[in-house]
Amino acid sequence: MLSILSKSYGKMFLLAKGVRKPKSRKRGHIEIFSRVKYSFTKNDHFVLMNEVELVDSYVGIRGSLKKTALAYYMVELISKILEEDEKHDDVYEMLLKYFRILEKYNKLKKLRLSFIYEILVTLGYWPQGRKMDDPDRIVESVLERQINSKRVGEKLFN
Repeated sequence: MLSILSKSYGKMFLLAKGVRKPKSRKRGHIEIFSRVKYSFTKNDHFVLMNEVELVDSYVGIRGSLKKTALAYYMVELISKILEEDEKHDDVYEMLLKYFRILEKYNKLKKLRLSFIYEILVTLGYWPQGRKMDDPDRIVESVLERQINSKRVGEKLFN
């Protein structure tokens, strides 16, 4: 089972049959933080992934433990804040923008705070232009739970 953020369908779960087989054509394309083109079919129980093609693997993120931790944080926040089948073109484009910045940018604490602010403003949880004193507390109050990858991020970015 894969969790995917799609521009056209929002957050969705797909079943990628046979992806663990050594000769699977999908295997090399389905990695975390990978941007892919894919096709799928729906049946009564599942959404099945048929074909997949790699668009971008964000190698600049994968080469740094700190950047990978921040990317995990971003993905986890989006995953917890969005409901399944809730379409948000702006959130999809925002994640792509932040991944491109993350590949080249090294001020990760500032980037994390900027991402939190932008996602909360975009989804209507925070007013545009209002200062955010404690972004982590605000995220936890919106989600009504903690972000698991936050603990790792605190140790790496402070």
